Amino acid sequence: MNALSQQVKRGGWTFVVFGALAVVFAIATLVWPAVSVLALVLAFGVLSLADGVVSLLSIFRKTLALPNWVLLLYALLSIAFGVLAISQPAQMAQAMLWLLALWLVIAGIARIVFAVHLRKLVQGEWMLALSGLLAVALGVLFFARPDIGLVTIAIWVAFGALLYGLLQIWVGTRLLRHKMA
Repeated sequence: MNALSQQVKRGGWTFVVFGALAVVFAIATLVWPAVSVLALVLAFGVLSLADGVVSLLSIFRKTLALPNWVLLLYALLSIAFGVLAISQPAQMAQAMLWLLALWLVIAGIARIVFAVHLRKLVQGEWMLALSGLLAVALGVLFFARPDIGLVTIAIWVAFGALLYGLLQIWVGTRLLRHKMA
């Protein structure tokens, strides 16, 4: 077996392993969506905390183009969010959902207004308006029923991970079966 063939085989196993992990993640998220949301918030908290610390340390580097006050503000906000997300994940999940709902409503209205302006220039602008209406409807739904919103997000993430995992496994098995000349 030549070197390229060995690399393809190793790559195949990598795809299969990562695909299997994604499928396991997807199933766990579908079985326990509320726990998965809290885990996601905790992960964002850890990432935000780390980002804040790195940004704080970056103030002392003179190679960055940002003013120190901007880095300091960003670092403190990131650290504060990280600490809150880690210490109070349920409340932060709720806050993140409210921000998502607000963004959906604003973005949906912006799409509708943009579609109205485009109606004389392009055909099919109704699809942009429809996407705006759907965004507004989803945002309003999240405002009205925030408990549904968090679970819905977890379920969508789970289905995305499931599809991703299955595709990874398919690619990996194809690579493992491939015969190199």
